[in-house]
Amino acid sequence: MKRDNHTVIEFILVGFTTDPVLQLILFVVFLCVYSVTVVGNTTLITLICNDSRLQTLMYFFIGNLSFLDLWYSSVYTPKILVTCISEDKSISFAGCTAQFFFSAGLAYSECYLLAAMAYDRYVAVSNPLLYIQAMSKKLCICLVIYSYTGGFINAIILTSNTFTLEFCGDNVIDDFFCDVPPLVKLACDVRESYQEVLFFLLASNVIAPTVLILASYLFIIAAILRIRSAQGRLKAFSTCSSHLISVILYYGSILYIYSRPSSSYSLERDKLVSTFYTVIFPMLNPMIYSLRNKDVKQALNKLFKLMQSEI
Repeated sequence: MKRDNHTVIEFILVGFTTDPVLQLILFVVFLCVYSVTVVGNTTLITLICNDSRLQTLMYFFIGNLSFLDLWYSSVYTPKILVTCISEDKSISFAGCTAQFFFSAGLAYSECYLLAAMAYDRYVAVSNPLLYIQAMSKKLCICLVIYSYTGGFINAIILTSNTFTLEFCGDNVIDDFFCDVPPLVKLACDVRESYQEVLFFLLASNVIAPTVLILASYLFIIAAILRIRSAQGRLKAFSTCSSHLISVILYYGSILYIYSRPSSSYSLERDKLVSTFYTVIFPMLNPMIYSLRNKDVKQALNKLFKLMQSEI
């Protein structure tokens, strides 16, 4: 444990296990997951940028979601891979701060972006004839900019408040990344003002977007019920199904981790849930939006044929 005047200058990330065989297995698993994540999200972004059928406002949001997932996974997975095969499990104070900041900024941005996408789906279902007028390109660009700006401004607030805490205990983080719960456990004394900041950030970045998404889907359900034909209802619901799956998976895991009292904190269980939303979810999103989407499948087939012809 390295210290300078009782100040922690580095942390030790324990990771998932100390068993060398399990570490090697986990390295292979995470390497495969990360490779699929990078290829899947990069391919989806490429398709959206180059195929004219996908250059619509809905795919503009999906492309930004893939961009966030690509970098979100990159904040965690490379360090996980290093800790799996290296005896050096340390991460510098500055490295921990940077990982914490970018993970928070990207996570908050994704919360806002999913809320913006819910509003987009509401407009598309409730008033399809006026969709282009209601969801102009300028408005969509503004929503995306607000998502990034709001996410990273709140990340600055969270990071500055967390890393001004005094870490006078152990510097071992029994987790695979620098996160709020394990860092708070290492702090000497958590100020009441810090707890208030956490509550504010949870309310503004997770709970508020959740409420907006729920409200959007209540209006979507009401609009679908007004459609007379069963085929029309099914078509309307299919336009929202991929986004709804993403919301349930992402917000479900985030709320599970951060909305519970600290007394119910379970290290092993929370590691598993954290792995899902930090590593697994970014891999699943391209599949959710491509396997269920005819336009993306057609664009993908066109890309494969073009690659084969060049070979």
